Amino acid sequence: MKEKIIKTVGTIVVAVTVFMALGWSFFDLMVRCKEHKKQSKRKWFQLSHIKVNHPRYKFEEEYEGGKEWCRRQNMQDCYLRSRDGLRLHAFYLPAENAKRFVLLSHGYKGSGFGDFAAIARFLHENNCNLLFIDQRCCGASQGEYITFGAMEQYDVQNWAYYIARRNKKKLPVYIYGESMGAAAVLMASGHKLPQEVRGLIADCGFRSMKGQVQDMAANWFHLKWVGLLLFRLNLFCRLLAGFRMKDADTTRAMETNKRPVLFFHGLEDTYVDEKNTRYNYAICQAPKEIFIIPEARHRCSAYVAPELYREKLLSFFEKYDSEGEKWCLKKA
Repeated sequence: MKEKIIKTVGTIVVAVTVFMALGWSFFDLMVRCKEHKKQSKRKWFQLSHIKVNHPRYKFEEEYEGGKEWCRRQNMQDCYLRSRDGLRLHAFYLPAENAKRFVLLSHGYKGSGFGDFAAIARFLHENNCNLLFIDQRCCGASQGEYITFGAMEQYDVQNWAYYIARRNKKKLPVYIYGESMGAAAVLMASGHKLPQEVRGLIADCGFRSMKGQVQDMAANWFHLKWVGLLLFRLNLFCRLLAGFRMKDADTTRAMETNKRPVLFFHGLEDTYVDEKNTRYNYAICQAPKEIFIIPEARHRCSAYVAPELYREKLLSFFEKYDSEGEKWCLKKA
């Protein structure tokens, strides 16, 4: 009888271990950040969805040229502490005769110079002071876990106040994100922001961590029982990374945000499906515009349709540089 109990307990322990190990593997891949560690790249993973959705795939010259322009600029290092004690870093590039500040929020495991390679020079030459933030775990910022916006939204909020404290002329401020950085910007709009923030720009952002991971698990890895996988992933997020998957969701913010939003997304994006932006646009209660760019993949809208993209950015700035203050004061 004793041996039977031991075998039963052993079987249960093994089953639970295997069950949790599968969740740990996905957590380790998606949430734990290893950018600062040497690791072997999963080439099959890189060569499938990620490669074709990277601007370098078809726009390498423009992409590398934009990054090189950023590297050549004389930028200032900026630092602040996150609400959970991490030392976060950003690069600041002032413009001559500046008319506005633009906070640049990059995407998942990305960088400001890379994600905004197509547009940074254009913004700077059009009188924008630029703040390239390093998301937690990325660049010179501390951190071990990427939280898909759950904590990054507060980092974006803190950087917005960082700008406000140094914005002596009270210039208009815009918060501009791509991919996960866009989702974090939209989530941040649900919190208190400086009065000078006139609008948000969200390019190819997702609606929630749950939805994004679900899409990736099902479409990229062809995994079944995604619900069980999400349960295990959420458990590790809570126990180890200190956040819940439901904390990374744009819904509440889009239903309460009062600041204008300019949405972009590529129709051929297979990294973050364009249905995410359509959802965010549909529930957004603030003044809004949306542009779905045909033939553009992830983060490639500014490369595929550069003239349209830049025209819409400038018209957004011009409209809310002047009208934004009155509108925000009215709705505050």
